[in-house]
Amino acid sequence: MVTGVLIDWGGVLTTSLTDSIARWIAADRIDADRYYTVMRELIDHAYQGGDGESLVHALERGEIDGPSFERDLAARLLTMDGAPPVAEGLLERMFSGFERVDAMYDMLRDVRHNGVKTCLLSNSWSHTYPRDGWEEIFDAVVISGEVGMRKPEERIYRHALGQIGLAGEECVFIDDIEANIVAARALGIAGIHHRDADTTIAELETVLRLTLRGKDRHHGLDQAL
Repeated sequence: MVTGVLIDWGGVLTTSLTDSIARWIAADRIDADRYYTVMRELIDHAYQGGDGESLVHALERGEIDGPSFERDLAARLLTMDGAPPVAEGLLERMFSGFERVDAMYDMLRDVRHNGVKTCLLSNSWSHTYPRDGWEEIFDAVVISGEVGMRKPEERIYRHALGQIGLAGEECVFIDDIEANIVAARALGIAGIHHRDADTTIAELETVLRLTLRGKDRHHGLDQAL
């Protein structure tokens, strides 16, 4: 029986990273082709088993600070004017387009109301998390840069499980990056690959055998129309 939910933040409890990045690229006049080439190389290495350590690994574990990463990334990028973008505040600008997805927050409140434990499990990029109301939806918070571990490392999942006092087989993990879900499943944790709120809530209802508020709200609206 599943009695615990581990859940990512960016792209799951928020709107997609793709949308946020697109807004930043337009606002800072970034050369989009250059950005996606650079970032694809960094992310593939970090999440697809590249050899050795990378700047992303170090950033997510908190081994380097945000300004150091910003200077390195800015030096690899170009604006449409052919110059590097301003490094200071680069990460905050990249993530500033994130918007809270209320249906997912409502779902987590309902999950906890039904006695299921919840734990945020997020890889941080030295950005600011909007923590207002977190005490209502999380029993525990595990942020990579604060604990010196990162997804998809086995140890961070074990740490999160310890924070809510459950075994892997008692939990489900929701994330928008498949590599992170694969790693969780290796520890017996069920996985839901997040694409949108409605689909995730429906899948979670099946796993938990509960009817959740987020889906009910949409269903009630559909019946009223």
